[in-house]
Amino acid sequence: MTIQQNGTVFTEVSDFLLNCFVRSPSWQLWLSPPLTLLFLLAMGANATLLITIRLEASLHEPKYYLLSFLSLLDIVLCLTVIPKVLLIFWFDLRPISVSACFLQMYIMNCFLAMESCTFMIMAYDRYVAICHPLRYPSIITDQFVTKAAMFIVARNALLSLPIPILSARLSYCGKNVIENCICANMSVSKLSCDDITINHLYQFAGGWIILGSDLILIFLSYTLILRAVLRFKAEGAVVKALNTCGSHFILILFFSTILLVLVLTQVAKKKVSPDVPVLLNVFHHVIPAALNPIVYGVRTQEIKQGIQRLLKK
Repeated sequence: MTIQQNGTVFTEVSDFLLNCFVRSPSWQLWLSPPLTLLFLLAMGANATLLITIRLEASLHEPKYYLLSFLSLLDIVLCLTVIPKVLLIFWFDLRPISVSACFLQMYIMNCFLAMESCTFMIMAYDRYVAICHPLRYPSIITDQFVTKAAMFIVARNALLSLPIPILSARLSYCGKNVIENCICANMSVSKLSCDDITINHLYQFAGGWIILGSDLILIFLSYTLILRAVLRFKAEGAVVKALNTCGSHFILILFFSTILLVLVLTQVAKKKVSPDVPVLLNVFHHVIPAALNPIVYGVRTQEIKQGIQRLLKK
């Protein structure tokens, strides 16, 4: 298919080429083994957590349903991004069809936002459990989890939809090499010969509003938790609460590095190698997925006992 732009005739691209590390191609060689191991760990840990919660009747409670939902999101994100990256690293299979690229773009943006929203709901769950323990059973119910899941899916599916649509409406005039390992919106849209101002504005406004608002509410929840914990008179209760919530909070902070990636890409691109945001983007899709089931799941005594019971059967 040919298109005309300013009197010049171009051939519309039918696929893209993912060029991961333009200035540091050797990174692919030493990144391949750890990325493969992280991917297998993420898949195995999340699958184990899902199976354990599904088969253990004692884990059929709202807080464990939220963990299951988080694990499901992690699995989808990993499968959407990492297998293609590994194919590039191991076999140099860089081509990706235009439709597959836009689909990956949508799933990444949608599910990352869903994960952020899930962290927010889980922070609220911990807030109610610690600050209002007597009311916890009446507030955090199966019905609450169902409504929360519906809100998470509806909000982020709708708000993420314009991102691939705005990119798909652009004309790509012959340039088809994406300087990234994944079909990130900004990396793809800059190949277009059209004006991409709207794409930039929606990506950053949407990203900061969605992820930023979630992060503010998460900070607020853990601030209230910390204030309540410091009032506890029992030293053991304080240590236990801080240990649990501290691990959760650190993991959430790590997840929020996606905001740092956006800032590095646009603000500091002249001072930072463009390969650094690409590297952070790739690992951001696999490291939280590998750590989430360990921090949220295996460190929970009830889940650990459930896994042990399943292994003995």
